[in-house]
Amino acid sequence: MASGRVPVEERLFSLVLALLATEAGLTKQEILSTVQGYRQRYIPGGDNANLERQFERDKDDIRELGVPLETVEPLGEAGNNQNLRYRIPKGSYELPADVRFTPEEETLLHLASMVWREGSLSAESDRAVLKLRSLGLTPAEPVLGYTPRLRARDDAFEPLSGALQKSAAVTFSYLRPGMTAPTSRTVEPLALFQHEGRWHLYSRIPGTDDVRTYLLRRIVGPVTVTSRRFTPPAGDQAAIGLAELAKVWNANTAVVRAVPGSDAATRLLRRRGSVASADEITLHFADASILADELAEFGPEVVVVQPESLATAVRERLERVVAAHAKSGGEA
Repeated sequence: MASGRVPVEERLFSLVLALLATEAGLTKQEILSTVQGYRQRYIPGGDNANLERQFERDKDDIRELGVPLETVEPLGEAGNNQNLRYRIPKGSYELPADVRFTPEEETLLHLASMVWREGSLSAESDRAVLKLRSLGLTPAEPVLGYTPRLRARDDAFEPLSGALQKSAAVTFSYLRPGMTAPTSRTVEPLALFQHEGRWHLYSRIPGTDDVRTYLLRRIVGPVTVTSRRFTPPAGDQAAIGLAELAKVWNANTAVVRAVPGSDAATRLLRRRGSVASADEITLHFADASILADELAEFGPEVVVVQPESLATAVRERLERVVAAHAKSGGEA
């Protein structure tokens, strides 16, 4: 019987841990039946379609976080998707050879790893290793030094999750890109789902059939769960919301140039759907403001070719950084 719900960050970490622990990789069935966050809902010999779709979304999220997850096709079994194996090669997920730490930094990292190991991972890591061995696989040691860059859930997640369980309408303040002040929203929450590693709320405007999707990171202030109840529509609302956002993602593209061999080039080429052509990379995106934030972080390693609106947005962000540094320097 399935136990309590496993937080998404714990599920993603457990997946990365398992795929790092074996050189040969794991099949989808092995993952779903053994890895924390999947095994609780896995039905041996039953219908696991929803769980398989969850795994497909998790793969995209992990790759979006920069983790080099590979798909390996068994020899002589071309086209047999059920026997595909998934793995994370350690050589592609290690620090570059030229990265060095001072003795003080190494001490702090060692202490942090001890706290992480003893405070968070011991029991679950032991269970993961035991399950891998039960499959006849020999986990490679050690794997606790590899930690994915996981995003913590937004503050709005818990109250929205509670409202979903009660089918209760909620109110919150939402800050749209380019706006200086948030606006109040009242909606009926239908689903919470992840897209490109970010949490979204799929919702309905009360008294209508109009649906809206909100990015949780743009919800500012507390979420108020009202006493107003509603009847959710039939169907998998998370799948519906995800499909609608996927249409937006597929329809929007940007073209950038990245310095060859740079961190920007490596990260952008690993994004789902990225296409390289000559010295340009075509990217898909659902939110231009978020993409502008990401590209601006790469600094001079990236130049936006098109659309012009995205290039302007990135330039504005870089100009704000320069202005902030200039102001800080003037006050020193």
